[in-house]
Amino acid sequence: MKIVIGSDHAGFPLKADVIAHVRALGHEVQDVGSHTPDPVDFPDIARAVCDTVRKGGAERGLLVCGTGVGAVIAANKMRGIRAAVCHDAHSAHQSVEHDDVNVMCIGAQIVGPWLARDLVASFLDAKFDANEDHVRRVQKLHAMENED
Repeated sequence: MKIVIGSDHAGFPLKADVIAHVRALGHEVQDVGSHTPDPVDFPDIARAVCDTVRKGGAERGLLVCGTGVGAVIAANKMRGIRAAVCHDAHSAHQSVEHDDVNVMCIGAQIVGPWLARDLVASFLDAKFDANEDHVRRVQKLHAMENED
C-alpha cells in the first residue's frame, strides 16, 4: 500500500521511527515534510498529506504532531478526508473498519515509539467493513461535507 506521512516540528522526531516501521511492514512511504525540526505550521503539512490521499497518490495518510488534535482538525477540513486521532490500537483499526478513515493522526507527545508502531500496524492492517450500516453512515459523512 502507498502511504503518505507528514509531521510538524513536534512530531518530527517520532516520524522517522514511524517511516521505518511502515517500510518494515512492506508499504511504500512518501514523506511530505517537515524535513527538519524547525517550526512549521501543521495545517500546511496536513494539506500536503491530505492532498496526496485525495488525488490518489496514496491510499492512506499519517500525520504526526504534538497531540494529534491540530492535525485532525486540519485534515477533516479537507473534502474527501476522514481523519481520526488514534492513541489506542482499537481506535486505530476500528476507525477504518467502521468509518473508512483514510488519515490517522497521532500525538508524539502522547505516545512513544512502541505504541506508535502498534497504532500504525493496526491502522494499516484494517479494512473497511462494507456492511450496510457502515456504508450508509459513511455516505452520510460524504453528504455532510457537501452541504453549504
